[in-house]
Amino acid sequence: MRPVLLGDVAAAACVLLMVKPPERPDAIVRMIAHAHRADRYRYVTGRAHPKWGNGSLAAVARNLPRAQEPYQDDPDYCDCMLTVYAALKTNRS
Repeated sequence: MRPVLLGDVAAAACVLLMVKPPERPDAIVRMIAHAHRADRYRYVTGRAHPKWGNGSLAAVARNLPRAQEPYQDDPDYCDCMLTVYAALKTNRS
């Protein structure tokens, strides 16, 4: 997966807003896995993956249903952001 920027986290959190809360941890793990696969595809072929993009988390999010980004103090959005950060922390450890 490509290096993660704040825009990647925000895009992934907007996807998670469309997912039922109990399903969010699994959803972000799948998104991260798709980003890893897409990055590998990009590395091998020199092209973006046809479905998951260039290997960034935001590219994966762009191809999934997502909510418009709410204000930063929206409680549900905060939960989604924390879910993304927790998955990223676990993925890097």
